[in-house]
Amino acid sequence: MSKFAVILPAAGKSARFRDTFYKKPFIPMANKAVWLYSTERFLNREDVIQTILVIASEDREQFNLKFGANIAILGIEVVEGGEERADSVEAALARVNPAADFVCVHDAARPCICDEWIDKIFEAAQQTDAAIFALPVPGTLKIVGSDHQIQETVGRENLWEAQTPQVFRRQLLLDAYAKRQGFKATDDAQLVERLGCKVTVVTGSPINLKITTREDLRLAEQAIKALPKPKIFGGGNPFADDDKWR
Repeated sequence: MSKFAVILPAAGKSARFRDTFYKKPFIPMANKAVWLYSTERFLNREDVIQTILVIASEDREQFNLKFGANIAILGIEVVEGGEERADSVEAALARVNPAADFVCVHDAARPCICDEWIDKIFEAAQQTDAAIFALPVPGTLKIVGSDHQIQETVGRENLWEAQTPQVFRRQLLLDAYAKRQGFKATDDAQLVERLGCKVTVVTGSPINLKITTREDLRLAEQAIKALPKPKIFGGGNPFADDDKWR
């Protein structure tokens, strides 16, 4: 059985979320912090040998106060990230267990995921070395200028919107980051592509949404109810009823 390490980036600034007290991975959703939903899905798997959560250094003190018990109970490693998303993933990669055959990167603010989807993306990565979830772009795309006037309509044929999880053979992802040289990649597949390697796209789901705004949070709270419940691992969130991280 192949072994997987999981990296959960949660070090972003959450500028578009516009909440006074919370960054989006840490806000309660149905009495549990957003980051715990996807984390628990991976922790319940026999093929996952390591889970790393990446947070901003500025959040470390409050995170430890709020979630220290969760980390101790669940056995998660916490790493401080960098300015860009790729900096954060790179910091976590340096801590990945060499026994892991593959590395899975999944947004901590993407809580609506189920075991069946993880099975699918893990299997695709084992077959092809690199696989990501993505969705065909359904709408009409416009290039719009700074004056809010349409400059061009872009054909949507062959255009897909990338999602996570994104899963890669460990050495392939290490090689991709070794040759990054400060490149500001918006996802990990982009760095693998720069090596000239093929990345397999697996059709994802609209339910697997990333929380960016408060409207997304409300949608995710409803979507999570439609997913199969994961097995209970450890003590869950001992601070589920304390809904303020300030």
